[in-house]
Amino acid sequence: MWCLELLIPLLLIINDGSCQWNVWVPRDISAMTNSCVVIPCTFMYPSGIRPYRGTHGIWYFGQPYPQLFPPVVFKSRTDVVHESYKGRTKLLGDLHQRNCTLLINNIGTEHSGRYYFRADLGGANMYTYPDFSELKVLDQPNIDVPEEIVSDESLELTCYAPDNCPDMTPEIQWMYTDYLPDPEFSSDYLEESNTAVLSSTLTFIPRPMHNGQLLGCRVYYPNTTLVYERLISLDIKYAPRSVWVNVSSEVMEGSSVMLHCEVDSNPSPRISWMFGDQELLWDTASNVSLSLDDVTPAQEGIYTCVGDNGYGLMNTSLYLAVKYPPREPVVNDSMTVQEGSSLALHCSTQGSPAPTLTWLKDGELVGTITADALSVLQIAEITPQGDGQYRCLAENEHGRASSSFNITVEYAPVLLEESKCTVVREGVQCVCIATGNPEPTIEFYLPDLNITINETDGRYNYYTHTDGHTSTGMIKLREKGERVDNGGPAVNVHCSIYNMYGRESVHLELQQEKKYMMAVIVGTIGGVAVIAFIIAAVRYVGHNNKKENGNPRQDVVLENPALYYSAVKKDKQNLRKKVGEDGDYQPVGSMAGLEKQELNYAALEFIGARPREGASGRGDDGSNYSEIKAK
Repeated sequence: MWCLELLIPLLLIINDGSCQWNVWVPRDISAMTNSCVVIPCTFMYPSGIRPYRGTHGIWYFGQPYPQLFPPVVFKSRTDVVHESYKGRTKLLGDLHQRNCTLLINNIGTEHSGRYYFRADLGGANMYTYPDFSELKVLDQPNIDVPEEIVSDESLELTCYAPDNCPDMTPEIQWMYTDYLPDPEFSSDYLEESNTAVLSSTLTFIPRPMHNGQLLGCRVYYPNTTLVYERLISLDIKYAPRSVWVNVSSEVMEGSSVMLHCEVDSNPSPRISWMFGDQELLWDTASNVSLSLDDVTPAQEGIYTCVGDNGYGLMNTSLYLAVKYPPREPVVNDSMTVQEGSSLALHCSTQGSPAPTLTWLKDGELVGTITADALSVLQIAEITPQGDGQYRCLAENEHGRASSSFNITVEYAPVLLEESKCTVVREGVQCVCIATGNPEPTIEFYLPDLNITINETDGRYNYYTHTDGHTSTGMIKLREKGERVDNGGPAVNVHCSIYNMYGRESVHLELQQEKKYMMAVIVGTIGGVAVIAFIIAAVRYVGHNNKKENGNPRQDVVLENPALYYSAVKKDKQNLRKKVGEDGDYQPVGSMAGLEKQELNYAALEFIGARPREGASGRGDDGSNYSEIKAK
């Protein structure tokens, strides 16, 4: 700051003779953030002008013209200044002595820009000087680095810190110098762009090992918390003496790889990277790195680094292997075939290492697993069960990939065994279920009436539904029909199913008739069993009576043999079960034959029987009887 103090009076003496509107301010000035800055300023005005009511001044930011309303930095008449400068500015100079030096405290990067001074001598004698001082507010110190740093040659690095704040003097320290061989430090105080600057110079001899190392400069103000740092990376050129490259390596497809080459020679060689006969990169330097981004299998091979300094040629090679997961397999397109066709399904892919190929159908393994680049799955005489999604899965240690396609098998319609007619409360319901591809069309035919039913009319409730390759048709005949010999309704319904590959017509059997016949058979067998049980029981009782009375057996012939019978009472609620949503009932079990008969009985004749007191009842006509009830 001492140079500025000597410079200002000298300028006042020189400019006093000109007697014109002139101002002197430093063209460029710098300061660190959150510190302060002093802008030296000296102004002149014509000698014929006498200040009226004192000499005043105004500092503007950005613009020199008041009519543009630039921000007011300082104003001697009032304290009215721009919001960003409140409490920050102070006039250090004496305006009566034509000294307009300005102090700005606690500056930030937003205060960087041009500053203009305006003299106010009263009345119309006001003038804004066009000359300005441009302030640069720094958040880190500057370091001078030579364009080229050569190994084994002395190197000087200089760090600068502005010293334009009278109450704060900066100090400079170098960082990360412990690894340097015999570093030397020196300080200096100099003027740069009309501002005071403190500098520190680091001198050392760089070695090849220092290439890429970090160095830093720290500027701080004692007794404050203000600290500023800057780091640089050393780029040192050194005499090449050998060629060194990476070892051969494997990389994954899509990744990046850096191939390094260092050549020790003197002078610096021309280094080039070669791939076969193609030159990929060259530079004149001590080392060159070839960066390969998003590597593909086509980039697998031998890479050679060649160094030539005019006195000889040297090269070293490496092999780069590219590994990658299987490519998406190439397979057949989706297809539609007819039942019985023979197919050959192909799957091919690439991968490193070579992948295995597996065929899957609807997630289940089919065929065999192969390790070839091509796999063929043979299907002889395809069936409807061959319909579905086929997927070829390729796998190796780096991943997997698959491709799929659909095979649609078309075939003639097939009637399912669930197709039948049943008796319901409203009449007879006939259901026809068929599968086929394309989905079969279902029609009902009544031969007795010569009617084909394929839509709803007033007499028949026709319903059809398709789910995938299965079609369902249903009709309800409102009349149960004529009774036949076995007591069931007579139904004659044909179901016709067809698609583009065939047609089939089937007579639907009335399932209820079979149930009635079975009930009669089971009922008859059950009746015989009950009669046999009764005979055995009666004989057992008679034999016991004879033993108790001590009388020999007498054979008695009854002219009017008594009628022994058993009444079997039927509980219909227990012999029926509810079927369907319409509340119809079907007979079940061995008692199904009782649907048409309210009572089944058995008549027994007893010859030579004697009554036993308390063992049986006696009727009005003197006959013995036993009554068996079914509960």
